[in-house]
Amino acid sequence: MPADIPLSVWPTAQRNARAQRAGRYVEISGHHPAKMLPTIAARAIATYSAPGDLVCDPMAGIGSTLVEAVHLGRDAIGVEYEENWAELARANIAYARGQGATGHGEVVCGDARHLPGVLDPAIRGLVALVLTSPPYGPSLHGRVTARPGQGIAKSHDRYSTDPANLAHIGLTGLLEAMRTILSGCRQLLRPGGYVAMTVRPWWHDGRLIDLPGRLVGVGEDAGLVLYERNVALLTGLRGEGLVPRTSFFALEAVRKARARGIPRLVIAHEDLLVFRNPPAVSGSASIRSLREPRDLGDQRRSHAEPHRLAA
Repeated sequence: MPADIPLSVWPTAQRNARAQRAGRYVEISGHHPAKMLPTIAARAIATYSAPGDLVCDPMAGIGSTLVEAVHLGRDAIGVEYEENWAELARANIAYARGQGATGHGEVVCGDARHLPGVLDPAIRGLVALVLTSPPYGPSLHGRVTARPGQGIAKSHDRYSTDPANLAHIGLTGLLEAMRTILSGCRQLLRPGGYVAMTVRPWWHDGRLIDLPGRLVGVGEDAGLVLYERNVALLTGLRGEGLVPRTSFFALEAVRKARARGIPRLVIAHEDLLVFRNPPAVSGSASIRSLREPRDLGDQRRSHAEPHRLAA
């Protein structure tokens, strides 16, 4: 990774995930096993786009990116592989609109690996920000219910039962799929547009899989330029201390590893990888310009006529 890539820490878990979604998303949204924190989505959208811009999530899930975008006056379009999650994302957008969100959102059920063919060709070159998160392999998410005398019951811990779902195709398959998806995203982006991804590592067979590092290379293979690599905290901050927000499954995995003598720690943040689409001109000067400090004021002025999705 280039030494001059900016880094910042985002305190995005001052409230726990359930509190962040309460009254903002329909109640059954909690059934999805891996949801982007609304505060991460909101901050990324506010940082890397402007009101009236078009935001896209090619792996939309329950629509966290789309909901936060329409609340912030952006238009949003998402692609979701599973129809049940696509319907839930639509319900969340409708709920946001009912609360006064001014942006417009749409969800298409389809495979993000075929992104340019799934979405309307009219939006190519118009997307200001792609904000998404890949699946993390075998899910360590879900809900836990303690049953006296029966132990712990786990539920809502799988994306789907479809073996073609990205959550089920292994690391090699996931990386290849993400290369295809990011290449498709680049076709949608306007020159200088952003791709932001929340990514975390995971443990497999005693090894830490550095998914963030691997996806940096995948993004660059897709023709994007790494712009920032930020830290989105999954723990709260109280003075000089941290407030744990660790899931039962992550904590249990660490306890079991330590019982076997493996000094494992709980993962307390997600990487927020930020790429930019190169401008129309080429050369090292253009790459340097992508890594200069943001000036969204200039960006707003150069895109004074925002794209609006059909109402």
